[in-house]
Amino acid sequence: MSGSRIPIFPLNTVLFPGGLLPLRVFEARYMDMARDCLRDEQPFGVCLIREGREVGAPATPEPVGCLAHITDWDMQQLGLLQLKTLGGQRFRILASHNSTQGLVSADIELIPPEQAIPLPGNFVSCTRLLELVVAEQDRPIFAEPHEFGNAAWVGYRLAEILPVPLAAKQKLLELTDSLARLEILQRFMEQRGLNTPSGASD
Repeated sequence: MSGSRIPIFPLNTVLFPGGLLPLRVFEARYMDMARDCLRDEQPFGVCLIREGREVGAPATPEPVGCLAHITDWDMQQLGLLQLKTLGGQRFRILASHNSTQGLVSADIELIPPEQAIPLPGNFVSCTRLLELVVAEQDRPIFAEPHEFGNAAWVGYRLAEILPVPLAAKQKLLELTDSLARLEILQRFMEQRGLNTPSGASD
């Protein structure tokens, strides 16, 4: 897909590889985008908004985003499309274009997926926090399979759920070092008393 053009959905959120992102779509441009993606079985790109708003004139997206694959859709109410999407590969925008309808599209290059690195023991508190979050939810919060021993997966999931500012989440998305991402997130947890001691009992 590198070098190809994809539609971009600029949002006030950061999508990470493997992340679940439900969307409520009501603007005509994004209804058409979703229809085309479903028809062609192709993803669209989700990028954090750098300038502008989700509704109205085309927003300026951040240069690095994540592919969103539509896994399910529903339209129980006319004019309101419910999408379930799953984060795929990260990409970098090479050039962007605005259609007359106000839809942003971009020529992209894919960023290679991070290798699955076993989670080092000093980050066990990160895994324990995720396990607690999963245990306390009455609905799936993460897509299967859960890879608690994979440093990249743990870092992505923590970046999703922790109250990190959007600009910082964007930087975490752009990082290509799984362990560096975990170090930043673990420091964030420690500063806010969110760290679960490795020897703590359930």
